[in-house]
Amino acid sequence: MRKTASIILFSTLVLAVLSGCSGYNKILKASDYNTKYSLAKTYYMEGRYTSCSSILEECVAYQRGTAQAEESMYLLASCYYNLNDYLSASQYYMACYRSYPNSTYSENCLFWSGKSLYLDTPDPRLDATSTTNAIMQLQRFVETYPMSKYRPEAEDMIYTMYDRLVEKELGTAELYYNMGNYMGNNYRSSIIVAQNALRDFPYTKYREQLSLLVLKAKFQMAQESVLEKRDDRYRDAIDEYYAFKNEFPESTHMKEADKMFRISTKNLGNKNQIIEED
Repeated sequence: MRKTASIILFSTLVLAVLSGCSGYNKILKASDYNTKYSLAKTYYMEGRYTSCSSILEECVAYQRGTAQAEESMYLLASCYYNLNDYLSASQYYMACYRSYPNSTYSENCLFWSGKSLYLDTPDPRLDATSTTNAIMQLQRFVETYPMSKYRPEAEDMIYTMYDRLVEKELGTAELYYNMGNYMGNNYRSSIIVAQNALRDFPYTKYREQLSLLVLKAKFQMAQESVLEKRDDRYRDAIDEYYAFKNEFPESTHMKEADKMFRISTKNLGNKNQIIEED
């Protein structure tokens, strides 16, 4: 009870000293890091994260090897997280995890470091490096703490980021498709990019779009092919049609797929001008 009363009395005195800006500045300039740390915790509880982080930045440097060092670093990381500075938050969470791998905060540090990277990932059309790093961090968390209460959320974030990577590949494949035969066979490039994405991310929500794009690219490659390669390419398009129909029999794109199939079938063995549907 005496200890609790002392803590309350100390906190009250700290807040009294800080009734104005001059009190805050005096504490910042003071060499008593216990007082600074107590003030930082008060600010954190009040949601004053900018002021808290300013004090903790200094405390972290001077508290190495003390009982307060771990908590200081964890609170500093949490300040940056609450300030939406996710990159700094991730760095401090990981620094805390590496410095104290078996502590009370270890599980939280690894999870929130990964989540901070997840929140910092850019538009899927931009560089995917940060997305890849976030996936690796969260996968490490799931493997390290398989029974964690955070595991479902971590896995959801991983799947979301996988789809972001696939979205980027889908955009690239569509770009190649739209370029057609301009300065080379871009249909082939479209097929390769889409098939690689399907292989690397088989459960992506973009699977149907990628599969349809492969079918369309193979069909167009046959349509625009030289005579000696036309039959083989139409057969390839027909095989792709059956694969698409088997996997997505209820697809809203089946009408488009059926049309490509009929045209491909009509033109097998045709040595004259390509037959189009009426």
